[in-house]
Amino acid sequence: MMRNSITNTIRLGLVLVSTAAVYGQSAQLQSFPLSSVRLLESPFKAAQETDMKYILSLDADRLLAPYFREAGLESNSKSYGNWENTGLDGHIGGHYLSALSDMYAATGNEQIKARLDYMLNALEKCQQKNGNGYIGGVPGSKALWEEIAKGKIDAGSFSLNKKWVPWYNIHKVYAGLVDAYTLTGNEKAKKMLIQLSDWCLNLTAKLSNDQIQQMLRSEHGGMNEVFADVAVITGDKKYLTLAQKFSHKTILDPLLKNTDALNGIHANTQIPKVIGFMRVAEVGGDAKWADATNFFWNTVVNNRTISIGGNSVREHFNPATDFSSMLESREGPETCNSYNMLKLSKHLFLADPSSKYMDYYERTTYNHILSSQHPDGGFVYFTPIRPRHYRVYSEPQQSFWCCVGSGLENHGKYGELIYAHDKQNLYVNLFIPSTLNWKEKGISLTQNTKFPFEEQSSIMLTLKKPRQFGIKFRYPSWVEDGKMKITVNNKEISITKDLNSYVSIERKWKTGDVISVILPMQNKTEQLPDKSAWVSFLHGPIVLAAVTDTTDLKGLRADDSRMGHIANGPIYPIEDAPLLVSNNTDLAASLKAVANKPFTFSASDLIYQEKHKNLLLVPFFQIHDARYMLYWPFTTKEKLPEIQRAMKEREEAQMKLEVLTVDVLTAGEQQPESDHNFKGEKTDTGIFKERHYRNGQGFFSYDLKNSLLEARKLRITYFGADKNKNFDVYVNDVLVASMNMDGFEGNKFIDKTIELPAAILNGKHKILQVQFKAKPNSAITGIYEVRLLK
Repeated sequence: MMRNSITNTIRLGLVLVSTAAVYGQSAQLQSFPLSSVRLLESPFKAAQETDMKYILSLDADRLLAPYFREAGLESNSKSYGNWENTGLDGHIGGHYLSALSDMYAATGNEQIKARLDYMLNALEKCQQKNGNGYIGGVPGSKALWEEIAKGKIDAGSFSLNKKWVPWYNIHKVYAGLVDAYTLTGNEKAKKMLIQLSDWCLNLTAKLSNDQIQQMLRSEHGGMNEVFADVAVITGDKKYLTLAQKFSHKTILDPLLKNTDALNGIHANTQIPKVIGFMRVAEVGGDAKWADATNFFWNTVVNNRTISIGGNSVREHFNPATDFSSMLESREGPETCNSYNMLKLSKHLFLADPSSKYMDYYERTTYNHILSSQHPDGGFVYFTPIRPRHYRVYSEPQQSFWCCVGSGLENHGKYGELIYAHDKQNLYVNLFIPSTLNWKEKGISLTQNTKFPFEEQSSIMLTLKKPRQFGIKFRYPSWVEDGKMKITVNNKEISITKDLNSYVSIERKWKTGDVISVILPMQNKTEQLPDKSAWVSFLHGPIVLAAVTDTTDLKGLRADDSRMGHIANGPIYPIEDAPLLVSNNTDLAASLKAVANKPFTFSASDLIYQEKHKNLLLVPFFQIHDARYMLYWPFTTKEKLPEIQRAMKEREEAQMKLEVLTVDVLTAGEQQPESDHNFKGEKTDTGIFKERHYRNGQGFFSYDLKNSLLEARKLRITYFGADKNKNFDVYVNDVLVASMNMDGFEGNKFIDKTIELPAAILNGKHKILQVQFKAKPNSAITGIYEVRLLK
């Protein structure tokens, strides 16, 4: 019965494979294939074209080199560097398949299609040579997967059997093959996908559910999502069962109870899992899993998301009640998180067409995704909200981070949810210049608008013959009640907002009909979710920010180093940042439009310091190559001395430490540890008092940079009340401290400074390996931070 239902779904057409194909329930809406929508002149069309140039600038043979190596085939090309030859080899190749598929579907460009065919043909050779269905560039693939098949599993949050997140890596290949088939109809991709899925079935056949759950501690992308997709593509339930097995219960179980257990965990590790929970719910008809997904979305969007739509600091969910770490860090919201939150929003919207999902989708698309690509090419990893900091952009031949992979995809699929439909009605969700061809209904349209630089959009219809149907327009949350207007052929019509915040126009439409939508925008402020005294300004759905200067933009264009994606230039004191002072609770009311400068506002009546009064607010997506203000501290005149004093005291201590710091990492956090070449045995991570740590009964080590040979001291942070922990600290194999903890240092975090001995200083090492090693029959206490000091 279930298998027949999947098979029937497939007969409805390829579009259902990539949207909400289900059995046991039906999605209310379907999205249109990317190939049915074409962008017209706009910032989105410009971003799409920029992305296409970046895509074509990459050398397919170099991306393929890791796959050839692991298959035992000769390659004439050398693998790319950066993340592509330091353990995550091949992950960009998988993203590349998706990016090519998106871009070909969105544009029909034959050069892109030729590149996609080339990639698939080459990967097919690798799969055939492997002989078991496997495709991957994970270093040491054969030995790794043999160990896993035998039940030998050593999983950490970012490692599996000492390899860098191999499931996450090859998930990109799975997803790329899904996209190549569902977006372009490539039958070879389908065949390869099924063989790769069967490889996984065979690999895990003898593993218990507990062993699989242990394995899923390691970041694994959306493996459950792709297997649910394969269940729909093949009509075979066994892949749905595999998708359920690959669903991480540690994350799912709290969500099923509507419990937010997200504080401190790696954000983008979880979002793909939750997309998979929703996909399994769609395919399997499991309402509880769908409810859990919806709870996650509401929790993240309402409690953990800033104005641009992004979330996380240093890639982790900060406490929902405290955003101070995000305000202070160079490493703000990660672009990959928003890429995945948009995917999740799309699934939820198609299942339940509430405008709240599209309000978030619009906000994030304009303000995070669109802003994350440089107009001349290059993708952003972190978007700091620290006052007067800046972003770093990738370089095509030497930057291969995760956000480069998702970035390649982002700007090719802007057309995926501008429109949607049910059996009879057309939904207009976004006001982006574009054309739509609804082939099955003989309906096409052109949407002309300069939104957001004008407050209206018009749609002209072309039909093979007059037809009765409804067109539903989203009533955005940023338009005041009663202010949205719609005219049909220049005649205003009465509109009523439904429970999903859509307005419907039902009539017999004919060629030449023109619908105009008036969308008045207002200025408003939005506090951080913790309701602290920081605000962001918006005009309609567009986040406003101000360029402060273009000084000290160190590493603006990334090099090929492991931490090249982080804006490592000097941080400027928060106490000197522009401060808003007003007794008016509506700060946005004090903004003034600047004459002869569209979409530009002055906040001079609010800004306290004279030197900052000339700053101008413009759309954040237009700001590049500069330091900026995105969130602004505010206070009243009465509280001004108090807030200035508190900010100065906190900032002085932080700036003093910053000046002395040579290199620093937060132990237990995934990417900082990976960037510092973590190694270890019998070690684990955790969270205590909202801080990450690493402890263990064996050893762990990090490589810290000492490029200018300035390091003189090592500082480690631990909790003073811990006891019966005895361990040694080594730097480049030289013992620098023996720790015998008795718990008498107090119920607080301790920063212990260790002088580096002459044996290390005289060696003039540009890399200092710091190792923690447990003494016999003892253990290493939780280490929270490791810092080299001048």
